[in-house]
Amino acid sequence: MPAPLTLDGFRADLAEFLYQQPDEVDLEENPLYAGLDSLRIVTLIERWRETGADVSFIELAECTSFDQWWQLLSARQGGAGHVTA
Repeated sequence: MPAPLTLDGFRADLAEFLYQQPDEVDLEENPLYAGLDSLRIVTLIERWRETGADVSFIELAECTSFDQWWQLLSARQGGAGHVTA
């Protein structure tokens, strides 16, 4: 089973796509204003799903800050928010 996503890992993932150092990532920044396009967001979603965080593109697109992304991702660790039919 993959290790769960941590805040440090989340920051490192964002930093990679924003060409920053993890400690330079402003969690209050709007992801779209920060320079993340839809392809990068989808790539991040795939990476985070591998850690057990079950989120969709639409859910992240509705968030207005990286902090809101983190709140959603941390709540969904291990598929906690996944509903099965």
